[in-house]
Amino acid sequence: MTFNSMTFNKKTLASSIALAAATLMATSAQAQMSDNEVRIGYLADMSGTYRDLAGPGGLAALEMAVEDFGGEVNGAPIEVFSADDRNSADVGANTVREWFDTRNVDLVAGMVASSVTIAATKVIEENDGLGIVSGSAASSITNEHCTPNHIHWVYDTYPLANGTAKAVVEQGGDTWFMLTADYAFGHALEADVTSVVEENGGEIVGGVRHPFPTSDFSSYILQAQGSGAKIVGLANAGADTVNAISTASQFGLTQSGQQLAGLLIFLNDVHAMGLEDTQNLLLTTGWYWNMDDQAREWADRYFERVGKRPTMVQAGIYSSTMHYLETVAEAGTDDPETIRAAMAERPVEDFFSRNGRIREDGRMVHDMYLARVKTPEESQGEWDLYEILATIPAEEAYRPLSESQCDLVNN
Repeated sequence: MTFNSMTFNKKTLASSIALAAATLMATSAQAQMSDNEVRIGYLADMSGTYRDLAGPGGLAALEMAVEDFGGEVNGAPIEVFSADDRNSADVGANTVREWFDTRNVDLVAGMVASSVTIAATKVIEENDGLGIVSGSAASSITNEHCTPNHIHWVYDTYPLANGTAKAVVEQGGDTWFMLTADYAFGHALEADVTSVVEENGGEIVGGVRHPFPTSDFSSYILQAQGSGAKIVGLANAGADTVNAISTASQFGLTQSGQQLAGLLIFLNDVHAMGLEDTQNLLLTTGWYWNMDDQAREWADRYFERVGKRPTMVQAGIYSSTMHYLETVAEAGTDDPETIRAAMAERPVEDFFSRNGRIREDGRMVHDMYLARVKTPEESQGEWDLYEILATIPAEEAYRPLSESQCDLVNN
């Protein structure tokens, strides 16, 4: 009896020690989650020009990631909240500031209009927080406007120019007129396109900048027609691009021999305008829902939930959120500095990203794709809109670090 009792006590003691250690580890991990929660604020245009490319659909993608992850990290529940920035830098910055002051946000996600993003990331840096930019295009976000507190995920103006503009010039489109949205994103895209066109032997013969957003493009299209340029480059996005292309069609711009180059075209834009008006348009994209089995599998789940095929931004929001949550779980903390460093140590290889990694400037580089919009005869369905023509490898797609103005690279 004594021997059995001692054996029992040893087993009980060992079990008790193991249980206590497990409890301590779980408690410790949860204790390192600020407020015992992981709080994600989604900031985007929910009602205006950029609503369809990110907006509510981007929030749905983020919520999908949270649900797929199980709704908690190391025992700490994940809370998601959102706000409409109304494409206003002041509204965006004030919203993020309020989130830090009263809601203890751990991650700011989304961020679409580049002017809003630049203002918001400054607030994130001031509060030593963390942001993942998925919707904005300006390459300056990880160049002169880089911070140690944000990551730029889906795409930027540099690969857009290197993909689309280079391909168009190589096909003989060597004189360009630029129609540019007059704010940070448009300026960045115009500058990147100008560099690519000139480096490849082309010329920018004229241009005009329009307010953001704009509904009437009549005068701008007339100026483009009067320039005599072979190519009219659209350095705008969302509803502005749709309105510009529609106006160009009404004015017979392409019928008279000029060609449109949509430098930032989203799937929802092509779907809205239809293949008759957009067929054979060249574009550069960071992802396409029908590009392979992995992409289709996720896109099918998204479609069941939202009723639309996802844009590259919406897919990127899921991808970046999942990468963040996986890193937090592995690190056992949501400390911004720790997580940003740890995210950069992990490769990004999922349904969205091929050959992805996060550089020291905060740019997540990954393969990009040159695509052509299908003709109505080629399309096999409502959302069968692109043909992928070429892959632009990750290391070639984005601005080389040797050209960077980011302080994180040069110091």
